[in-house]
Amino acid sequence: MMNFRNILLGFAALMISLSAVAQVENAGGVRRRADREKKNEESGPKISDRMQGFFETKEPHDADLAYMRQIYRQLDLTKDANTPLYFPEDVIDGQENLFRIILRLVVDGKIPAYEYLDGREIFTDQYKVNIADMLERFGIYAQEAKGSTEKNPKFVIEEADVPTGQVLNYYILEKWEFDRRSNQMKTRVEAICPVLNRSGDFGGEAKYPMFWVKFDALRPYLAQQYIFLTDDNNLPQYSLDDYFNMGMYDGEIYKIRNLRNLSMAQMFPDEDDMKPSAGAERQQQRAEGYEPQIYTRVVSRPHCGYPPHIAGGRHLDGYVHWFPQ
Repeated sequence: MMNFRNILLGFAALMISLSAVAQVENAGGVRRRADREKKNEESGPKISDRMQGFFETKEPHDADLAYMRQIYRQLDLTKDANTPLYFPEDVIDGQENLFRIILRLVVDGKIPAYEYLDGREIFTDQYKVNIADMLERFGIYAQEAKGSTEKNPKFVIEEADVPTGQVLNYYILEKWEFDRRSNQMKTRVEAICPVLNRSGDFGGEAKYPMFWVKFDALRPYLAQQYIFLTDDNNLPQYSLDDYFNMGMYDGEIYKIRNLRNLSMAQMFPDEDDMKPSAGAERQQQRAEGYEPQIYTRVVSRPHCGYPPHIAGGRHLDGYVHWFPQ
């Protein structure tokens, strides 16, 4: 009987010890799982190839276009319409401003950045920015991240080292295209360039464009960042992707692509000093006014046997005249 009791006590002690070991292992598993989840959260949202493809804009064929113009705008973040791009300055509950998003994606190697060439932007591998050189050029302290290679460098920048308070402007490159198939003028943002505002070598403030990033590459990440537009309504109803696609920003034209690669100030040197944007406004009116010209100059022609009852056309004096619907 005594032996049987000893056996039972030994078996019970063994089970208790095994249970304790299992609890320790489970606790370690929970801790390791939490570490993995935290690491995933810090690395930002995961974007699949399918999701990236959904946001890519298919370039129209030249044969489908009757008109195309590239317009450069400057977004001043002190203007009320543009403040959603600046705030919050610091990361709050996972909410980041536009510059933090762009810089994080660039240094993580998730999206490419291209050299700022002042009006002759070329988005090819030849003009990709060297991230290490760019960070050194603008005095942004960073450390190499785990998994960084010479071919695919990755960096880590502490939140306090991100010069978000110095990015007070953005340059954006817009494309205005008139599509023959839909008879519509379409405007889309092609690229974005953050601009640092720092003290110049000879006093005063100087602007330093950093690099260009393609808007299509940014879109999957901007679509997950929601903002509120005014202080009157703090409900974040629109994403940063909506903000750009719906033209909610207030940008002044500083350049329109031209053969001589001249800025607006160079094209209109004699404009009234009190109206520095008069030339830009005139150029935008020309672009916006191109749509009705299409109907009269391009589409209006002899009907050449086409029936006069075609939708959108009116048969007048042997011509089919097309009018906006």
